[in-house]
Amino acid sequence: MADAVVNETVQELNETTGNGTGKIPATPEGMAVAYGSLMVMALLPIFFGAFRSVKYHKEQKDSGEKQETMTSKDAAMFPIIASVTLFGLYIFFKIFSKEYINLLLTVYFFFLGVLALAHIFSPIFNKLIPVGFPNQCYHLLFTEGKGEKKEELMNYEFDRKDLACLTFCSLIGVWYLIKRHWIANNLFGLAFAVNGVEFLQLNRVSTGCILLGGLFVYDIFWVFGTNVMVTVAKSFEAPIKLVFPQDLLERGLAANNFAMLGLGDIVIPGIFIALLLRFDVSIHKNKRTYFYSSFIAYFLGLLATVIVMHYFKHAQPALLYLVPACVGAPVAVALIKGEMKQMFSYEDCPEETEKKSEDKTQLKKDK
Repeated sequence: MADAVVNETVQELNETTGNGTGKIPATPEGMAVAYGSLMVMALLPIFFGAFRSVKYHKEQKDSGEKQETMTSKDAAMFPIIASVTLFGLYIFFKIFSKEYINLLLTVYFFFLGVLALAHIFSPIFNKLIPVGFPNQCYHLLFTEGKGEKKEELMNYEFDRKDLACLTFCSLIGVWYLIKRHWIANNLFGLAFAVNGVEFLQLNRVSTGCILLGGLFVYDIFWVFGTNVMVTVAKSFEAPIKLVFPQDLLERGLAANNFAMLGLGDIVIPGIFIALLLRFDVSIHKNKRTYFYSSFIAYFLGLLATVIVMHYFKHAQPALLYLVPACVGAPVAVALIKGEMKQMFSYEDCPEETEKKSEDKTQLKKDK
């Protein structure tokens, strides 16, 4: 779900804490710290996730593992599915008590968040744990059936270092379950964003354009056309958004006057930017022109979102500014470099496309 950038308290800037919310009105300094922090937190997952996606793509290719990528049909259907999901959540929050719904969602995202954090922290733990640590390897294998009908359901190898990392991440998860602290929320959110940019792969630039174009319309409609997006964003107490307090300077870690940014506004443009990095790697040895141009364009688009939101004191559909920036920048670079055809014909998994073409050709011959 590509959420709008939502400033939960932007309409309360001129109110006092006597409004019953217990929130300190945002000062210009506090807002600058909050917005600046959100922008940094948005840029980091895209940058590191994109480079991790290059490594992940290479590992898949070298191992011969089938690569799951989004097709043009998937990209065209995504905004429709997202709209149905968003409206479904809106109805749920209207009919049922949001406390019970958020309790179920919190438990669900607790397990997802712990696994996402463990994936990010595992390399760090392996370096920090001393050499003398009594390590031991384990192999978890689940199968179904017998003999020739046996089917492998799970095949996972891990060691005690992985268990130590998982325990540490579980403690962060328990902290989030008990306190719902904004730092724990952001740790989970950043982990989801990095993993999303790393693992969700587009195969073609044209597919990315279809996806971003559809979500461009989706975001504008649900933010400007209805109050659905803002209502769900404020009611949904799960780490699918990054938050940062605007009253941090006044209240410290106990601050509660938050500005927020939906993870969809990070991951969706992020997987497109990651594709451009893989395109750079495939055709340029040392240059990352397309990646850095789109990355800078994303930053400028996010900055424009914050400025417009602050000026009009209203929630803004971030993709309204991010999509033209992220698509326009690489297209402009391709036009200047004369690589438009090369960019749009690039495929992450050309061998699969060639195989499908060969199969279709063979099928026609057989007929």
